[in-house]
Amino acid sequence: MAQQITAEDQVIDILHRAHACDLEDVMRQCPNLSWNQVFLAVDRLSRSGEIMLVPTKGGSYTLTLLHSREVC
Repeated sequence: MAQQITAEDQVIDILHRAHACDLEDVMRQCPNLSWNQVFLAVDRLSRSGEIMLVPTKGGSYTLTLLHSREVC
């Protein structure tokens, strides 16, 4: 049985490749997820200390990977 990749895993995978990325860029790279799903995944990852959100000019946020974890 194939494992389903979670929204958190998708965000982590994007940040593994980019190291830092705007929240809007993450949204564009997850077309299979709704805005709410990405937002909740980013919120959980931020609260767990795996990523950091930094506000930028214009009301956007940059996401940065803090702790690595294995992604399938």
